[in-house]
Amino acid sequence: MDFRFTEDQLTLAETVRDYLVGTHGPDVLRRLDAENARDPAIWQGLVDMGLTGLLVPEEQGGLGMGLLEAALIAAECGRACLAEPLVDTAFVGVPWLLAKGETGQLAAIAAGEIKLPLPHAINPWVADAPSRGNDELVSVDPLRVLSKGTGEDDPHLLNLAALMSAAQLVGLADAMLSQATEYAKIRTQFGQPIGAFQGIKHQLASCAVAIEFAKPVVWRAAAAMQEGLESAPIHVSHAKVSATDAAMLTAETAIQVHGAMGYTYEVDLHFWMKRSWALAGAWGSRAFHLKRVDEAVLGGTHAIGPEHTFA
Repeated sequence: MDFRFTEDQLTLAETVRDYLVGTHGPDVLRRLDAENARDPAIWQGLVDMGLTGLLVPEEQGGLGMGLLEAALIAAECGRACLAEPLVDTAFVGVPWLLAKGETGQLAAIAAGEIKLPLPHAINPWVADAPSRGNDELVSVDPLRVLSKGTGEDDPHLLNLAALMSAAQLVGLADAMLSQATEYAKIRTQFGQPIGAFQGIKHQLASCAVAIEFAKPVVWRAAAAMQEGLESAPIHVSHAKVSATDAAMLTAETAIQVHGAMGYTYEVDLHFWMKRSWALAGAWGSRAFHLKRVDEAVLGGTHAIGPEHTFA
C-alpha cells in the first residue's frame, strides 16, 4: 500500500501555505492582537479559497474532500498561526455534523455564513461562540476568543477536535523551528553565527526529529478517522501526545535560541508559542491522551504486534 500523499493533496497544501504567507503574516497577527478583534476580510478570503467547504459534500456546495486533506490544511493553519476558527468550523464541525446526519447548516458553513462553536465537556470554554460580553474568558493565546460554557461528552467530537489540534501543533512546531533556525543564522557570538555551535545544532536537530516523527502519526490518525477504524481513538491520542511533545520541545528550544529576546513581545515567536500552549491543553491534555493509549495498549483492548498492525 502506498501511504504517500498524492500530488493533488500536496499541491493543495502548498497553495494554502502560499496564500496564508501572503495574507496572514506577523504584521496581521500584531494588528489583530492590538485591535482585539476578528477581521471579516480574512474570513472572506478563506471562504473564497473554498476552505470553509473543504469537507462539505458537493451537493451542499462544498468540495467533498476528506480528513486527510483537512489535516494537511490544519497543519498549514498552525504554521500561519491562523486566528480565524477555520479548523474548528470546517474541519471539526462539518464532519461532526455529517456523522450525526445533520446537514441543514452545511451549505451555510461552506458559504462562510456560519462559524460553528464546539461545546464539549472536556473543555470549560467554547471558542468563537456568537455571544460574548461578561462570559468572555482570557486565553494564554491572545488571538483566541473564548467564552464560558461546556457541552456533552461526545467522543466523536473529541476525537475530531483532538486530531485537528494535533495537526495544527505540527504546523506550529514547523514554524517555530524555522524561526529559530533563521535567527541562529544571523545572531552572532564570538565572531560567528550561533547556529555554528554544536549545542545549538543539536537542539534544533532534536526538534526537527520530533516534528518529523510526529507528522506520520498525525496522518495515520487522520486516515484511521476517515476510514472509521475501531482503533481510531487510540491513533488520535497517540497523535495528540506526539504533536504536543514536538511543539512544546520546539517552543522551549526556540526561546532558548533567541535568548532573553525570546520572552519579549518584540519577537514574533511568542504568537506561535502561545498558540502551542493553548492547543496542548485543548481537547484533552497530554496526560488524558497518554492514559487512553496506556489503557488500550497495556490494558489489552488494542492488539499489538505485526500480525495485527499489518493485518
